[in-house]
Amino acid sequence: MAAAAAALAAAEPPPAMPQAAGTGGPAARRDFYWLRSFLAGGIAGCCAKTTVAPLDRVKVLLQAHNHHYKHLGVFSALRAVPQKEGYLGLYKGNGAMMIRIFPYGAIQFMAFEHYKTLITTKLGVSGHVHRLMAGSMAGMTAVICTYPLDMVRVRLAFQVKGEHTYTGIIHAFKTIYAKEGGFLGFYRGLMPTILGMAPYAGVSFFTFGTLKSVGLSHAPALLGRPSSDNPNVLVLKTHINLLCGGVAGAIAQTISYPFDVTRRRMQLGTVLPEFEKCLTMRETMKYVYGHHGIRKGLYRGLSLNYIRCVPSQAVAFTTYELMKQFFHLN
Repeated sequence: MAAAAAALAAAEPPPAMPQAAGTGGPAARRDFYWLRSFLAGGIAGCCAKTTVAPLDRVKVLLQAHNHHYKHLGVFSALRAVPQKEGYLGLYKGNGAMMIRIFPYGAIQFMAFEHYKTLITTKLGVSGHVHRLMAGSMAGMTAVICTYPLDMVRVRLAFQVKGEHTYTGIIHAFKTIYAKEGGFLGFYRGLMPTILGMAPYAGVSFFTFGTLKSVGLSHAPALLGRPSSDNPNVLVLKTHINLLCGGVAGAIAQTISYPFDVTRRRMQLGTVLPEFEKCLTMRETMKYVYGHHGIRKGLYRGLSLNYIRCVPSQAVAFTTYELMKQFFHLN
């Protein structure tokens, strides 16, 4: 979700058309544009996450070593979940994700524009650096605001048929609040999430920007095309754009993945039998490394993230373009 939302947040809004008399003030037109943009981004994010929801479910099960599937790999787990829980089992926790993705995309987009302007005007930083900084800060802001929804989504995704602790989203919220320290219980694992988001967003923005500039500089005719809203500007072709986004996401995931594993285990909290040994980020990383090592512990399920990166990006961009037409954003 973070890669798709970051890509959507990074997209520049099209230039405003000249204001016709009697059509409302500039502020009103701008407000309606942002509202339609939020809806377009939210729908695109939901479609992208639904497409890769089975991979997300399996990733949670593998990262936290669920005892029903801990001996399986990615593809064998994808076959085992429907056999044990039915095909809808692959989408467990996706409802909470859909509730989360809409505000996540809206907050990230709004925060990105605000931080970008702030960094440029107050710090005088521009180019790839200010985009990197603004993207990282916007991602962290969106994570903090929507973290409780992600917590509930992970708890629901970890459940196996016949062993349900939570009956649904609302019940999960009530149970976590009552049994795990009130409001603070919803923010278990926030620190590794924040520490993982900074390098993830930073590396992904930097890598994508570098690949784009190098590609357009050395092979403009092969990789680029004129922008539809400004023929004087050269942009990457759609399939090249998706490829660069996938490469950037894969590199960023490799660097930040141990923090993601740590976050998932801390989010699951009392659901795991080793709960008391994983109360802090340091304890959790030490436990995972000591019991499972690097490849089968801190990087367990990484191959799944590589597999889900390209289709997630493809669906997000394709749906977003369709929604831009539907909401008359072009």
